[in-house]
Amino acid sequence: MVAAMIPGKETKAREQSMVEQAVRPIVEALVANAPSGWTHAVLHCRAGRGGTSATGGYTPPRDRWNTGVPNPYRELMALAETLRKDRGWEPVSLEFRCRPSGEYRFVAFHDAITRVTGMGSGFQVVLDPDYRLSQPGLQQEPGTAAPAGDPETAVARFRAYLERRAAILGHRDELPPPATAAALDEAERRLGRRLPADLRALYTIADGDGIDYENRYLFQGNAWLSLKSLVAEHTDWSAGERPWYGWDLEWDAIVFDTTPADTVRRCGAHPGWLRFATSEDGNFLAIDTDPARNGRPGQLIRTGRDYDEGPAYLADSVTALLGHYLELLDQGAYERHGDHLSLLEPAGDPAPRQIIGEIPDEVPPTLQAIHINNASALVDLAPLTAAPHLRRLHLNRSTTADLTPVRELPVESLRITLDDGNLTPLAGHPHLTSLDLTTTVPTDLAPLRTIPHLRGLDLSRADAPDPTVLADLTELRYLALTGRQWTTLLDKGEVPPSLTAARLADEDATLDDALAWAARLGLPTENAFRATGSFKSASG
Repeated sequence: MVAAMIPGKETKAREQSMVEQAVRPIVEALVANAPSGWTHAVLHCRAGRGGTSATGGYTPPRDRWNTGVPNPYRELMALAETLRKDRGWEPVSLEFRCRPSGEYRFVAFHDAITRVTGMGSGFQVVLDPDYRLSQPGLQQEPGTAAPAGDPETAVARFRAYLERRAAILGHRDELPPPATAAALDEAERRLGRRLPADLRALYTIADGDGIDYENRYLFQGNAWLSLKSLVAEHTDWSAGERPWYGWDLEWDAIVFDTTPADTVRRCGAHPGWLRFATSEDGNFLAIDTDPARNGRPGQLIRTGRDYDEGPAYLADSVTALLGHYLELLDQGAYERHGDHLSLLEPAGDPAPRQIIGEIPDEVPPTLQAIHINNASALVDLAPLTAAPHLRRLHLNRSTTADLTPVRELPVESLRITLDDGNLTPLAGHPHLTSLDLTTTVPTDLAPLRTIPHLRGLDLSRADAPDPTVLADLTELRYLALTGRQWTTLLDKGEVPPSLTAARLADEDATLDDALAWAARLGLPTENAFRATGSFKSASG
């Protein structure tokens, strides 16, 4: 967490003057862009060397609250830089409030407190930035099968693949020299794990497929990384842990399994995944050296920018993938584009793993996530018992009256509007990790005490007469409540003891409100920066 830096009187006066000079053009921009008839404006920002983001609006609103507010990028960056130099804050959370008269109020704090937008609202506070949320894949049963790859077969197939490419392109692919045994040993030492034997054998033919920054894209549009790049990529990549910054109940315990089930660990990233080829757009091919129960060491997966929900299974080994490439060439399933060759994968029609809309008449057994939207009647969840791998169940602007079907499902993330308020079916649920609850009647929260792995909870839209039950949730890490609910807990000293992040879910809360709330949760907030002032506005 950023250390409190409380400046002395002279430094504080200088800082105050510099910040106020930086604040004024931002407030002027708010006034200049205001619609006629406005009474006040609010601008929430997060700014730092990585850029800025802004949200807010005018009252009365122009169209919507988040429409029409300016984002004076250069001025915000200058202000953030001033606060970084003087306070050590990087990035920084900012709030500007002003009126047509030119009166304004400015508040700033480091980004342990941030404004929340989207389905949630209010402010989020990070109480322990060093905490990492354990991913479910780390607890999955490991695979025990032997590797499927074979180094001799892989080498033979790779050489045949190069020959076939040469016949089509009219020339051989120029490749780098082989990696030495010493280089391979050193790479494995730095990786902390062995490369699969079939991939290691390919590196004894060539150290990747790039020469002088020109890649041959041998792995179906993916550039094969050199050993040096493979190690560097693995070092830079996350080791499979998610920080609390930006965490909410949208990132929960689910990452889709691939077919067959329990082949790849359900993680966003994992230290056993070695990225060895890149499509140069943020996506990668990776070797999985630590598979789940039904997987094999050395299996291939896709990871990266387009795989936030988790990896996609590709093949049980590099050996198998090369065999697939040769089959496509035998079938003539390729296109030539200059010196590049694209293999044409057959169109597939896999059973859906995610459904957005409504429960279908026939629920596929492969279903792992469903988002039910805008249902006009009470939703009957009973058909979902046909999906034994269902892990995410979200009812959006939809209501159910019975959670009994959820009892037998491995649901980890549940967003629900509950008509009868009965949480008893969730008692002792062994898989539930995050719960976003809306109720239409008062609800007894006592069953939540018995859910062993509940880590995230949003009760900001629930009628819970006795929220003090939450003090017994000793494993709870994230909690979202309204200001009134938080006051009840804080006044009675009944806050869950292990919180590492929390949300004040009041849309009209100010940054000052959030600072006072965060202070009651134990976050040092006395060094927040505040400034007020006035200038002659154009409308004044």
